Amino acid sequence: MLLLALFSCQEQNEAVFHQYAGGALGTNYSILFFAQEDTDLQIEIDSTFQHINASMSTYIPDSDISKINAGSTTVKVDEMFQEVLALSKRIHAETNGYFDPTVGILVNAWGFGPGEMQVLDSTKVDSLLHYVGLEKISLMDDHIIKKEVEGIQLDFNAIAKGYAIDRLAVLLEENGIQDFLVEVGGEVVTKGINRNKQKEWTVGIDDPQVEFGRRLKLAIRLKDRAMASSGNYRKFRIDSLTGMKYVHTIDPKTGFTKNSNMLGATVLAGSCAEADGYATAFMAMPLSESITFLTAHEELDGYLIYIDAEGALKEFKTPGFQELVAY
Repeated sequence: MLLLALFSCQEQNEAVFHQYAGGALGTNYSILFFAQEDTDLQIEIDSTFQHINASMSTYIPDSDISKINAGSTTVKVDEMFQEVLALSKRIHAETNGYFDPTVGILVNAWGFGPGEMQVLDSTKVDSLLHYVGLEKISLMDDHIIKKEVEGIQLDFNAIAKGYAIDRLAVLLEENGIQDFLVEVGGEVVTKGINRNKQKEWTVGIDDPQVEFGRRLKLAIRLKDRAMASSGNYRKFRIDSLTGMKYVHTIDPKTGFTKNSNMLGATVLAGSCAEADGYATAFMAMPLSESITFLTAHEELDGYLIYIDAEGALKEFKTPGFQELVAY
């Protein structure tokens, strides 16, 4: 989640500060930028969100992805859908399957999606795993999605928000804007600087041990980079009969919700869609594999918060992430 500190004390003849805020993609957004003239981009911003919803929202019954999930074999997916699918396949392969947008049927079954929640045991979960595996989805030359298993479903909610932020960044750049911050639901991409302070943008990361309310864990300086976080600390469901707590991260290998020692993962990457996908994967991965992955991929930086075997709170930061910590 994002905390912003911005003080407006502009002098004449400086770039004009703009701020847009509202609701979209089931959350809130904030767009801050500096332009050399007064600029109104609200229509274009709204249109970007509308196009992404029409293509990839599982909460809209007549979106392309909802039609495909319902069994349609005639939907020709747009360029945005194709780009998200291609990136998902790359991250899926790189993370050894821990990032998998076909877990949608399990997301619904566990009660975290728009579909019907089910009563699950190991036998039922095994039967649902038949419908999980991004390798069972392919894009044909005519832009139609082909499924190897009828009934398999796609859920891009773990990457589409980051992709939406990237599209908004492109929109700003196409309008000649070089200093901006775009945030949607706590995920963010920045370019240039905060001209009011003449320094990099400063963004905050929430403390994952605070389930209700918010408390800042730390803040980092961010320039020309994207950040996304994932965690089990807020998205959970408590069974009213058993009192058991189910977190929203689904392990695509076992089909069960992931009750791991990982509390939160924050990733910095060149694009927000990438950061979004990797952060999701790290919540499902074993901790040691996440650390190994971050160490091997120099283009990424990361911050992992976890509980060790003795129950103590621990942190892992890549050197690049540590250099960006402001306080």
